[in-house]
Amino acid sequence: MEATINVILAEMQPVLIPSQLKRLKVALERAFVPQNNETNAALLKTFLTAKEVEGCSLKTLEYYESTLQKMTDSMTKPYTQIDSNDLRKYLNDYEASRGSSKVTIDNIRRIMSSFFSWLEDEDYIVKSPVRRIKRVKTAVVTKETFTDEQLEIVRESCGNARDHAIVDMLSSTGMRIGELVRLNREDINFHERECVVTGKGNKQRPVYFDARAKLSLETYLANRRDTSPALFVSLDGARRVTTGSIERTMRKLGNSINVGRVHPHKFRRTLATHAIDKGMPIEQVQKLLGHAKIETTMHYAMVNQNNVKASHRKYLE
Repeated sequence: MEATINVILAEMQPVLIPSQLKRLKVALERAFVPQNNETNAALLKTFLTAKEVEGCSLKTLEYYESTLQKMTDSMTKPYTQIDSNDLRKYLNDYEASRGSSKVTIDNIRRIMSSFFSWLEDEDYIVKSPVRRIKRVKTAVVTKETFTDEQLEIVRESCGNARDHAIVDMLSSTGMRIGELVRLNREDINFHERECVVTGKGNKQRPVYFDARAKLSLETYLANRRDTSPALFVSLDGARRVTTGSIERTMRKLGNSINVGRVHPHKFRRTLATHAIDKGMPIEQVQKLLGHAKIETTMHYAMVNQNNVKASHRKYLE
């Protein structure tokens, strides 16, 4: 069959430009080359390998695989024959059957867009069917941040030096929880009050902590009796802390005090919001948080409504 396709391409070469020949080749292969579920599995595996090379985390890869596998299982077509209507129906059925939020549906759409764009770039298809599916409109939800008083309550409620140091590091640096658990003692520059973290895509950036965090960290490390290179370890010193263990600790802490929900990412969102409110340029906040796109920073940095009210009185009354 490949020989037949090559003969057709050779005959059409004098009358078609290279881009047209490329499209013709894809169309002929789609029509003549048998497709099956095994081919789908191979394409999905290759796509995930490509994303891994790009630096996607294991958690992200698992999310991509799970989302795309569910789509694959619901369809009988090979990827190369799926069109926009198939994907619209899938998204509509998914939302109806599971009662999923608009945010979840748009996340699925974005993952499908990434996958089918990759198929297009790799010449498996002529055009991504997701191009014709518009972004799902979602309601803007203002997520909670800590007030200064709440942060003090959280700090004072920490039951040990380790948790106190973790809270101070998260609140003063705005680093991700995944970045914090990977830190080693040698990564900390106490003199400059900074450290280098490894973020998404294995990208490194410097982050900075305040004097309070420095003192908390020094106190915690001075009382450590283990020899682990990890900056933060379990209370018995046996192993490096995990994201799950810190999330559980923060959740337990939040349940014991009246400051609303407490989780690691809330410290990051609070830092971004306070930085914007105090006039820090958004481009610098973007660098501080390690965001590739400034739109992500704007999403994190919620505008404080009280500041809007104060600005109205200052500039418009």
